[in-house]
Amino acid sequence: MTYQRLTRNQIAKRVAEDIPEGSYVNLGIGLPTTIANHLREGSEVFLHSENGILGLGPAPVKGNEDPELINAGKEYVTLLKGGSFFHHGDSFTMMRGGHLDICVLGAFQVSQSGDLANWHTGSPDAIPAVGGAMDLAIGAKRVFVTMEHLTKNGDPKIVEHCTYPLTGIACVNRIYTDLAVMDVTATGLFVIDIVPGLSFGQLQKLTDAKLINSLEQAPKNS
Repeated sequence: MTYQRLTRNQIAKRVAEDIPEGSYVNLGIGLPTTIANHLREGSEVFLHSENGILGLGPAPVKGNEDPELINAGKEYVTLLKGGSFFHHGDSFTMMRGGHLDICVLGAFQVSQSGDLANWHTGSPDAIPAVGGAMDLAIGAKRVFVTMEHLTKNGDPKIVEHCTYPLTGIACVNRIYTDLAVMDVTATGLFVIDIVPGLSFGQLQKLTDAKLINSLEQAPKNS
């Protein structure tokens, strides 16, 4: 049996299914922002953007964009009934003050202990500073990461130790890739979901960090 990698939209849908009702959630730039399109209509999930918006809705219909309503990634967004916008200083106070239940970020690398590297790869055209990702990674109560399991060159992005500059130390709680979902625990990376057709052994060969099969052992400290 062969396996098929999840598309970016399928990863976003998978994450949306795991966000509890009533949560205050920040969606990072890139793949995470598409999660807004997969939340159940009428959902009581409150989406936050660090440029100063609370109550984000799905992406607007093409042709109905509001040029004055954008998220931190400069993408057009919608505002749900009851939503609000405010100064970005107040927004960062929310982030740093532990008022967000979940943030979802992209990553270049995640270590087996939950270290996050998502702002710099050493390339000359890389962004010059870590930005708000650092505040989100440390300030949110839980951190989810979405990314492809491998780089374009086929190198593992889930590693024993990060080789890129860190955004946050031991801050990631759950990783969603196009191959699997895994929880970061005190005893290691517990695989809780794998795409059909891919064995645990095959997944381990595609991962630099040691994995633990959740079907064989339950996590002790998530």
